[in-house]
Amino acid sequence: MEISQKQARKLGLEGKTPISPNLRKCCLRACAKTSYQQAEEDLLELMGIKVGHSTLHRLVGRTELPLTQAQVPSEGVSVDGGKICLRGEKNEGGQWRDYKLVSLHDNICEAFFQDPVALTDWSKSQPLSPILTCLGDGHDGVWNVIKTLGTNQVAIKREVLDWYHLKENLYKVGGSLKRLEGVENLLWHGWVDAAMAEFDCLKNKRAVNFQAYLNKHRQRIPCYEQYQQLGIPIGSGDVESKIKQVGARVKLSGASWKRENVSPILRLRCAYLNRSCLLSIYAHS
Repeated sequence: MEISQKQARKLGLEGKTPISPNLRKCCLRACAKTSYQQAEEDLLELMGIKVGHSTLHRLVGRTELPLTQAQVPSEGVSVDGGKICLRGEKNEGGQWRDYKLVSLHDNICEAFFQDPVALTDWSKSQPLSPILTCLGDGHDGVWNVIKTLGTNQVAIKREVLDWYHLKENLYKVGGSLKRLEGVENLLWHGWVDAAMAEFDCLKNKRAVNFQAYLNKHRQRIPCYEQYQQLGIPIGSGDVESKIKQVGARVKLSGASWKRENVSPILRLRCAYLNRSCLLSIYAHS
């Protein structure tokens, strides 16, 4: 059946392509969940339609999915970094590189690979609560991203060092368990100076580094007990969960990626996690 260009535009059809809009969405959805090879097998098994894994790969690469926009303001934001393996040249092995993921609590997430401008622009465009809680671990890159959030719409920004990372770093110091448990209690109540003083008698590198860590983030260490009682988040589990879910796709056994294919697969995986209508045959794009 032949149709006119006007009819094609109305139906959302692309010229010279054997894939219908709904099949395209099914292909993208399958690729967001598993490897291209497995997606090919799943489409054949579930739909009786064979779309080769190379075709699926090219489809993902040329599909320009828009960044997801939050519809309601978020009261909390977490930022963390994930790892993706880049394909080496010829005989070189894979190289692990970082990407950043921003998660708006109980809302949406987006991941960015070596594109700080896009990350900043997207973050600034999201609706945020006038009182915003920002959580992260001790990495400078995380707090550099958080610094750009809500510059115009946020009246009060709470920067909170993730309690569970703080506790993990504390116990890496080692030594007396009684001392460590005592310091944990001090930090739980936000008493940073008293916690640092507990290590004054120790001169080993781990203790000195932990004191420097506390001093660096002292403004981000609140009374965690009080925050917990008030229902203010104290852990960045939200973004860590999203990092694991993204990693479940991009860190499949043996997977490595060409640099130009990293951003498309991160965008696709986040669109799937955000339940984007662009991947649903029951919603209009």
